[in-house]
Amino acid sequence: MSIFPKISLRLEVESYLKAGFMNEEVVSVLGKEAAERKFETLLHKLSHPPSFTTVRVNTHLASVQHVKSLLFDELQKQFNGLSFPILQHPDLQDVLLIPVIGPRNNIKQQPCEVIVGAQCGNAVLRGAHVYVPGIVSASKFMKGGDVVSVYSDIKGKCKKGAKEFDGTKIFLGNGISELSRKEIFSRFPELKGIGVRMTDPVYLSPSFDNVLPSYLFLQNLPSAVVSHVLDPQPGEKILDLCAAPGGKTTHIAALMRDQGEVIALDKISNKVEKIKQNALLLGLNSIRAFCFDGTKALKLDMVKDTDGEPPFLPESFDRILLDAPCSGLGQRPNMACTWTLKEVTSYQPLQRKLFTVAVELLKPGGVLVYSTCTVTLAENEEQVAWALKTFPHLQLQRQDPQIGGEGMLGAGLSSEQLKRLQRFDPCVVPSQDSDTGSLRDARIEDTSWLANKDCIGFFIAKFVKCRST
Repeated sequence: MSIFPKISLRLEVESYLKAGFMNEEVVSVLGKEAAERKFETLLHKLSHPPSFTTVRVNTHLASVQHVKSLLFDELQKQFNGLSFPILQHPDLQDVLLIPVIGPRNNIKQQPCEVIVGAQCGNAVLRGAHVYVPGIVSASKFMKGGDVVSVYSDIKGKCKKGAKEFDGTKIFLGNGISELSRKEIFSRFPELKGIGVRMTDPVYLSPSFDNVLPSYLFLQNLPSAVVSHVLDPQPGEKILDLCAAPGGKTTHIAALMRDQGEVIALDKISNKVEKIKQNALLLGLNSIRAFCFDGTKALKLDMVKDTDGEPPFLPESFDRILLDAPCSGLGQRPNMACTWTLKEVTSYQPLQRKLFTVAVELLKPGGVLVYSTCTVTLAENEEQVAWALKTFPHLQLQRQDPQIGGEGMLGAGLSSEQLKRLQRFDPCVVPSQDSDTGSLRDARIEDTSWLANKDCIGFFIAKFVKCRST
C-alpha cells in the first residue's frame, strides 16, 4: 500500500525523468497511458522502502547457516521474541533476506514531536534509530524518556532548533527520547549518539547497528548481485575503480577466498579509511585501498610500474568493477531529492571518463562490469550504447545470475542486447502490506521473486574485452 506521497523532485528533474521513461521506443511498445502509469508507479515506489532488508554473509569467516542461526537469536532479542523469518536467497547463497513489516497503520501519534531531516528519515524507514545529528526540531517540553512521534521534514523547511513545525512532515513512527530537548540543542553538534530509540515504526525493520559486524554486511540486493556477475576467481588481480564504502570490494575478496589481489580506489580519504576498516573487520587481507582519482588511474608513460600503486600500466587487471558515481535516483526510500537538472545530468561525462580508463586498464579477455544505483536512461542503457560504439573490441555479455529485468528501450539497443542487461525496476511490483504471518506462509519462490523485484532501482552491464587496444 502506498502511504507516503511520491518522491518530491524539482519539476525540471521530474520532466527529464518522464521524457526518458516515455521515450518513443517505450511508448510504441507499451502505449502512452501504460508508460505514464509505469512512471508514476516508480515515483511512488521510490518514496517507500523495499520489501526486504538484505544482508550479505561474510563467507570468508563463517558458514551461511551458522550466521543465519546467530542472526535469528539477535533479532529475537531486538524484537522481544517476535519471530522474523530469515530466508537464504536461492540464487545468491551468501545473501539473507529479512522481510520489512508494514506499513503499520494503527500507531497512535503522540503530542510530543521530533522532526528529522529527510536523509535521517530515510534511514529510519530502513530500521535505524534517530541519531542526534539528524534531529532538526523537538517539542519544547520534551524530556529524556518521553514517548515521541518522529516526522520527516521532506521539504527541508524546518529551522534547526524550532520548538514546533507546521510544514509538510511525514509520520515515521514512535520512539523513546534518550535526551531532553535542552540536552540535544545546547550541546549540538558535539553529540553524535542516539537521540530517539525507535520502538514503534511505521515500517518494522531490524537495526543492524553493531549486529554481528564481522559476519554481516548490510547491502542492497542488486549490489550483492554485481560481485557475482563479475565472478572473480582466486589468484586474479581485480580493480574496484570507485570502491567506497567497500561493500562490493569486500564481497569480491570473499568470493576469491581472499586469494589474489583486490585494488580499491576512491578519491575521498575518509571513505578510503572506511574501506580499510571494513576489510580489517571482515578479516580480508587481499584488499589494498588507495586514495586516488579513478579518472587518473591509467599510467600514460610506459617506463615502469609503480610497485602496485596507482596509476597503473595499461592492461594490468583481469577484471574491473566500475560501480560508477551516479545521480542515485534508484535509492529507496527517498521522499525528496532537491537536486537541479544540471546536477542530475552531470554524471554521464564523468562515467564515460572512468569507463575509458577501465577499458584501457583491462587485460584482453578480461571482464568489465558497469553498474549504477540510478534509473535514468542516460546513465544506463545510453552508456552501454555509447561504449559498444566507442570501443568495438568490447562485447556485451550475458549475466549470471540474471535476477533483474532486461534493459529499457530508448537507447537504440537491440532486443538481444537488452536481454543481456539487468535493470532492477521496482515499479513492476504492486504495492502491498506485509506482516509476519503472511510472509511465514509464503512459498520461497514467491518470496524470492518479491525480493528480486521490490528492491532499489539499479543497473548492471557486463562486457568482455576481446583484444588488446
